[in-house]
Amino acid sequence: MQFAPEPHRRIGHNYPSFLSPHPPLMALNKPTRYLLLALGILLSLHFLLSATHEPYSKATSLSSLSSVWTKDKPKYSDTAIPAHPEFDPPPKWATGGVGGAANATRANATFVMLARNSDVNGAVQSIRSIEDRFNREYGYPYVFLNEEPWTDEFKKRISVLTKAPIEFGVIPHDWWFQPDWIDEERATQGRKKMEEQGIIYAGSVSYRNMCRFNSGFFFKHEMLLKYRWYWRIEPDVMFHCTLNFDPFVYMEKQKKTYAFTIALYEWAATIPTLWDTVKNFIKENPTYVAANNAMGFLSENNGHDFNMCHFWSNFEIADMDFWRGEIYTKFFEYLDKTGGFYYEASCSRWGDAPVHSIAASIFLPKDKIHFFNEIGYEHPPNQHCPKDDEIWKKGMCGCDQGKTHDYGPYSCQHQWDRIFQ
Repeated sequence: MQFAPEPHRRIGHNYPSFLSPHPPLMALNKPTRYLLLALGILLSLHFLLSATHEPYSKATSLSSLSSVWTKDKPKYSDTAIPAHPEFDPPPKWATGGVGGAANATRANATFVMLARNSDVNGAVQSIRSIEDRFNREYGYPYVFLNEEPWTDEFKKRISVLTKAPIEFGVIPHDWWFQPDWIDEERATQGRKKMEEQGIIYAGSVSYRNMCRFNSGFFFKHEMLLKYRWYWRIEPDVMFHCTLNFDPFVYMEKQKKTYAFTIALYEWAATIPTLWDTVKNFIKENPTYVAANNAMGFLSENNGHDFNMCHFWSNFEIADMDFWRGEIYTKFFEYLDKTGGFYYEASCSRWGDAPVHSIAASIFLPKDKIHFFNEIGYEHPPNQHCPKDDEIWKKGMCGCDQGKTHDYGPYSCQHQWDRIFQ
């Protein structure tokens, strides 16, 4: 028996869509079918990996994907990672001359670095270090000073390290170079004598220029006149501890004037006449000596002799109004007229380190001087590292406590401590 073909199998007949001999997928063109097929395979692989691989499942979860598009990204917290953290630009400064008011949350302060164009690598290290450990959160400005114009390369290398304001200044000629009234023959003889004794920088005139400038002129530079406070930084230094407070604001609120991190002995052979010059100035100006001063840090016999203790001035935070004031101005001018910056010693001794130290210790009450134990600082070969474990941990310090200069054979920390006992 033969059966006739079913009506819905006949070719060319108009049938309802659900009876069509070509389902919807088959009706699509080839490229579209391939695209849908690939999509199906990808989705299958996604569900398979999500079910069998936990890391993949977490990475592709909705919460993880959504965090990419949110603005609440985690803050940069590891100071050891050399990445530039994102933070809002610092507020505009409102400075009205010396001691002018800065914005409400910060002091009227700046960092200052004396350097040369050839110091670029060391300067980069120092700025990167202080930014990581402190200034990325505060945005204090920087002032760079040089005896010659800055190169574009130096300015470029420094400018990418911070969002804080930066100024590059040139030192006036008369503030840097040896004065005309210096007896060059006498100065040359003094340098040769120091070289024969093996004293560091003994033959360098430029080093003497630098120390004289740091002693009596830097705070008068036009780029610094709008600030009251400064933090001195040199090339090739390191800051080992994260600061959870603002040293400038601390100094201002606690009515401090000068701060240090390292105190050490001077080489006596380099300054045979400095202390006598200081005593002569005091005899002529006895009213300048502050009551309750820090003479006990400088002398073992109430000022008769100098014990060679001084603050290492490559790090210092201070109030420039003190250097600009009458007492220090007359003190520096008195020392300068003797020619001691050029006639005697390596000027790193007859320079800003002992000059600043002696002035602060004699012309200020001792409670105006502050030791910043919390600031881990290294200027090779010496470093200060907090010995107190709580301070060391809180600051996430990277320094070795066993290698701190404090209380070592060349340290004057004991002399500092005793004047408060």
